Amino acid sequence: MATPRSRPTARRLPRDERIAKIMTVTRAMLAEKGYDSIITIEVAERCGISESTIYKYFDSKRDLLIKVAEQWFDELLREDHRSVAGRGTLEALRQLVWRNLSVVRREPALTRFVLLDLRPDPAYRSMPIFELNRRFTAQVTEVLVEGVRCGELRDDVPVSLLRDMIFGCIEHQTWAFLRGEGNFSVEDVTDGIATVIYRGMQATQTTMPKATQQGLDDAVSRLEQVAIRLERSAADLPKKRKTQA
Repeated sequence: MATPRSRPTARRLPRDERIAKIMTVTRAMLAEKGYDSIITIEVAERCGISESTIYKYFDSKRDLLIKVAEQWFDELLREDHRSVAGRGTLEALRQLVWRNLSVVRREPALTRFVLLDLRPDPAYRSMPIFELNRRFTAQVTEVLVEGVRCGELRDDVPVSLLRDMIFGCIEHQTWAFLRGEGNFSVEDVTDGIATVIYRGMQATQTTMPKATQQGLDDAVSRLEQVAIRLERSAADLPKKRKTQA
C-alpha cells in the first residue's frame, strides 16, 4: 500500500517579508475595491496567513492603510526625477505640476485615501505622512522662491499662497476623476496651471517675446476649454443618474 504524501509545509517568511507582502496585497486590494470594501480577513487569505498575524504588525485596518500610504510617499520621494535647476521658472513649474497630476492619474485609490480619509483627521498634522507630503510638495515652493529671487516673479504675493493655489487647482481639476465621474488631461491641466501662475506673477510682462506670449495665450485657451468640458460633464451627471435610476 502506497504511503500517502504529506502536504508541503509553506515556508515561514521572515518578519520584514511578511509585512511587505501584507502591504503589497493591501495596496492591490485598495486599487481594486477602495478603502471601505477592504476586509483584513481577505487580506490574510490572499497572503496565506491568519488574520491575527496582520494584527501582530498593524493596530487596525486604518493603521495598515496609513503605512501603505507612507510607503507610497517614500517611493515618490525616492524616484529619480530630472533636476529642474536652470530650466527657468515656467518650465520648472510645468514639470512639477505634470509630476503631481501624473501621480494622481497613476494612483487614484491612494490619492483618494489620503485626501478623503487622512487629511480631514484632526491628528493628520502629527502623522508621519504629513511630513512626507510636506517634503513632496516642497519642490514647488523652492521653484517659486527661486523665481522671486532671480526676478522672474513678483514678490507681492506670499509664496505659500501661490503654492496653495497650485495644489488647490490640481485637486479641483482631478476631483471628478477621483470620484469616478469624469476625466482630465494631464498635459492640458499642466499647461494651464503653470501658465496662469507664471503670467499672473511675472515681474516683466512687457518684455516677453512674442512667440512665448503666443504660447502662453494658447495654453490659457486650452485650460479654459478643459474647464468648459468639466462643467458640462458635471451638469450632465444628475441627468445620467436619473436615467440609470
